[in-house]
Amino acid sequence: MTTHESAALPLDVIVGRKIFAENGQSVGRLEECRGEQWGSKLVITEYVIGVAGLWERLGLGVRLVLGRHKGRGFLARWDQLDISDPDRLRLTCAIGELRRL
Repeated sequence: MTTHESAALPLDVIVGRKIFAENGQSVGRLEECRGEQWGSKLVITEYVIGVAGLWERLGLGVRLVLGRHKGRGFLARWDQLDISDPDRLRLTCAIGELRRL
């Protein structure tokens, strides 16, 4: 994994926001972020997009109560999502390059 430096951004500013593809098409909402501890910092390594991310955020208990939901979603690496404008999150790659959930 390549290291990267960017300004700190509170996650509540971007979670729930729509993500747009390079062609302007809405891909889904940012529902969850995954990270790793790097020394004293927590670094976001992946973003979960779409309904599958919402189910992940709600947790296993909700899925057990409501039944297994076949949610759709994508997993984007840290470098596949541009968060420099929190009001308009956009992919830096084609939708086909994202991992399907």
